[in-house]
Amino acid sequence: MASKTHFMDQKVLRYVVEHSLRDAPLLAELRAETATLTQGGMQVPPEQGQFLALMVQATGATRCIEVGTFTGYSALCVAQALPANGKLVCCDVSEEWTNIGRRYWERAGVAGKIDLRIAPATETLDRMLSAGEAGHYDFAFIDADKPNYQPYYERCLRLIRTGGLIAFDNTLWSGAVADDADQSESTRALRALNDKLHHDERVSVSLLSIGDGVTLALKR
Repeated sequence: MASKTHFMDQKVLRYVVEHSLRDAPLLAELRAETATLTQGGMQVPPEQGQFLALMVQATGATRCIEVGTFTGYSALCVAQALPANGKLVCCDVSEEWTNIGRRYWERAGVAGKIDLRIAPATETLDRMLSAGEAGHYDFAFIDADKPNYQPYYERCLRLIRTGGLIAFDNTLWSGAVADDADQSESTRALRALNDKLHHDERVSVSLLSIGDGVTLALKR
């Protein structure tokens, strides 16, 4: 039940998790399997998955988008929080990683809620817009390649209804966004996104120190 939250004293973090997280064996099993992968560190921590599920429930979302699915943990959290008629469009490019998620979605009984589309996310989102789906979605979670966060944001903002919510993962990037010496492509992309969101009057925004940083943008 390890957490990746970086920005809290570990004793306090342990207390928060112990007094907040309502874990389930299937979720723990998926985290454990993902942890065996070389890229396992990309998985969101359990308290963040629970937070996303709460956001879905709090907004009454029925139609959601996920950009970057990896092994399907956050998708599982979101799908379980959706009502029976809820739908989640998942955008990813890896059959290998998402096939792990498919097994768990089936076992959880939520596979019917998840529409996994294997293609570059900008292509999938553009097809959704071309199909007349602008304003049809309630919630989006963006957790993919950082240099493309802004293109994903602009597309998701069009797809989300007024009052809909977009969540971005990794917006603190282990603190690198505050380190001027770090000029890597992903760090610079996240800084640019954070600056843009801060001044973007199309949304109300809050940057939270959950996990590796989660930013919420509410479409006005």
